[in-house]
Amino acid sequence: MEIKRTHAHFCLQDKTGTLSIRNATRLNLLDSAVISDLIAVLDEIRSLDQMHSLVFRGEGDDAFIAGAHIKEMSGLNPDTARTFIRQLKTLCDALYHFPTPIIARIPGWCLGGGLEVALACDLRIIANEAHVGMPEVKVGIPSVIHATLLPHFIGTSRADWMLLTGENIDAPTATQWGMMTECAPLAEIDARIATLTEQFAALGPKVLRQQKALNRRWLEIPPAQAIEESVEAFGDAFTTGEPEHYMNQFLNQKK
Repeated sequence: MEIKRTHAHFCLQDKTGTLSIRNATRLNLLDSAVISDLIAVLDEIRSLDQMHSLVFRGEGDDAFIAGAHIKEMSGLNPDTARTFIRQLKTLCDALYHFPTPIIARIPGWCLGGGLEVALACDLRIIANEAHVGMPEVKVGIPSVIHATLLPHFIGTSRADWMLLTGENIDAPTATQWGMMTECAPLAEIDARIATLTEQFAALGPKVLRQQKALNRRWLEIPPAQAIEESVEAFGDAFTTGEPEHYMNQFLNQKK
């Protein structure tokens, strides 16, 4: 399966989808047209039950996404600024609540809106050579929307430092702090991502969707409520047929 738009390309091979930004400057900058195409494709593919995971990437290795396009933002007024940032929020929400796990491929720069997009994904595989940051204060605007996830990943003190100074950090530091999932040499990140997608392909698509939904839900509700809802989710899993299939597979392997 393949979907092509001016600024987005999707292909599904076996059980793994790949969503790529295209025609969006060398550093994959986000403007309204790019954001709109990505949202449209994500909406079109979210119901693909045969897809076990989705790899989200930019074009080339210079950047994942080096932020929003300042040329467009420099012409905004208060009303159009709210429209622009709400559109970016819609993109981040589409990724954050996408049914299947999303792996962000981060070979180079990941800044501002690009880091917000990365944080909305489930796993972030970054090249050792890459740098990340929230430099918005340096151009007169605050970091917003999914930058609010930063304290969850790295703690309040480090989040305050990043957001108030606008300084960048390197990939090993971002990984050590817990913002990135793994870092590896650039030449190795595709192989690592392939290993992850193969692992996802071996799992049941329904349980992957169920676990991702639980992960998101647990961040929104008190622990006691999360525990109670997880009991119901555990029972619901036995309506899918996947426990029978994978448990019998496990038992047969033991024999």
